[in-house]
Amino acid sequence: MSKIFEEILTKRGVTEEFLRPKYSLEHAKKLPDIEVAVARIKAAIDGGEAVLVYGDYDVDGVTASTIMCEALKLAGVKRVEVMLPDRFIDGYGMSERCLEKAVELRVGLVVTVDCGSNNAEVIKKLAEHKIDTIVTDHHELMNGVPERALAVVNSKRYDENESDLEKRELREICGAGVAFMVMQALVLEGMIPQNQEKWFLDLVLIGTICDSMVMNQINRELAYFGLIILQKTKRVGLLELMRVAGVQKIDSEAIGFQIGPRLNAGGRMESAEISLKLLMSKERAEAVMLAEELNRLNGERRTAQRAALEEILVDEKPVIVAAGNWHEGVLGIIAGRLVEKYRRPSFVLGETEGIYKGSGRSFGDFNLAEAIKAVNETLIGGGGHAAACGVKLKKEDLGRFTEAVNQYYQSLNLTEQEKYLEVTEDIKVNDLAELDVALYEEMSVLQPFGQGNAEPIFELLNTKIKFVETLGAEKKHLKFTLEKDGNLFKALVFNAREEWFNLDKDATYNVHINLVLNEWRGRKTVESRLLQIKKSDPSD
Repeated sequence: MSKIFEEILTKRGVTEEFLRPKYSLEHAKKLPDIEVAVARIKAAIDGGEAVLVYGDYDVDGVTASTIMCEALKLAGVKRVEVMLPDRFIDGYGMSERCLEKAVELRVGLVVTVDCGSNNAEVIKKLAEHKIDTIVTDHHELMNGVPERALAVVNSKRYDENESDLEKRELREICGAGVAFMVMQALVLEGMIPQNQEKWFLDLVLIGTICDSMVMNQINRELAYFGLIILQKTKRVGLLELMRVAGVQKIDSEAIGFQIGPRLNAGGRMESAEISLKLLMSKERAEAVMLAEELNRLNGERRTAQRAALEEILVDEKPVIVAAGNWHEGVLGIIAGRLVEKYRRPSFVLGETEGIYKGSGRSFGDFNLAEAIKAVNETLIGGGGHAAACGVKLKKEDLGRFTEAVNQYYQSLNLTEQEKYLEVTEDIKVNDLAELDVALYEEMSVLQPFGQGNAEPIFELLNTKIKFVETLGAEKKHLKFTLEKDGNLFKALVFNAREEWFNLDKDATYNVHINLVLNEWRGRKTVESRLLQIKKSDPSD
């Protein structure tokens, strides 16, 4: 092991258990209400009942729905139906259409995935129709446990200060992770042959990365084995999606930037049913057609996103509120881009028939869930987490909302927001020659990367800018050639900040980067992705 990589592992406190985790079925036993859920599924099998799986339209929801449907079929459920909400009709969670569908299909049981914890009213109505509900979810319970739910398999029921470490870590699994652990519980009951469940870990990995879950020990275990399965997947839908996406190396970057956006494109632009059908497809011809369709929708998503970003004019208020006639499916992405560009919390709203619906994104100490409570009188509805939320308001209340959310922000006297956006290095590097292919390949043992297990960040000290090249049709990207002590090193940045286009070439800089492997005609070289560049401090 190289000295530089050893130093990174030591600084992070990485253990052998984290690097090479062991697979376990036992975590499933710790989920709340898991025994009740398994018993009810068994009763449905014994009674020949039909079961409706109700999911969500994002990547986590679609992967979780696929896992749960296949698990119930493998366990012996006679008829498994599935329904995903329509972003544009239902919004997030269980809608009245879920109730109507369950009654129409004459199911005896509804199993939710990645939703349901905050849908007590629909669950109550299902119960009145003699239909039981098992909630499997990972979202916060805003109003306690839904009273009429038969089981609520949601580890957010555990307190964040829970003394049991395993229960605390289970709080951080995604919807696909919860669905998978229900499957594991069915394996433990002998209802599904052992080891069959492992072939679904590729979907758990995709859900975990795309929902930005913290890579604690349990998520590391799921993701580590998920990557192994994804690299040898027989799932024809994923194989075709990776083909159209041009995936060359299957890793967390491919999932986050190539696979995930295309799976999300269905629910964002048209219907999540396309993504679900792709993941459940058994026929190559069908998978080819669906993968091509998702690729097309992802292109439409990019176009809509780009057009909206070009339209938005930002004022000097501490919280950005942008409103227009933009596609509802891209509002959350745009809000995230505004946070990256302007380093301020952002809301992006789209109008339909006098109503604004949209998404908020934040960081640091500005908690969006708390902000929504504080400005509730200006909203029709809203909810979410600390860093992401959804809101709905009347068109005439836009000014009131903008004023109220900015007043709330200012009342908090937040003085350290900037520090949350600063890039922090794992290690400082003086010798560019240390950044080689061997080091890059050494680091692959940390894959898959994710929140809490990020790609190592290197700070290159006192480097000069030898050349700068603008890239792309719109000249928004930059390729730097850095130099120190005669060694050259390339650093690429997409959508570069305005101030990076005119850097002083006579100055020296400290540059934060991730390593990137470049392969061309069988030859491997290491380049980098530039994260931050600042003039050197003489004390470095």
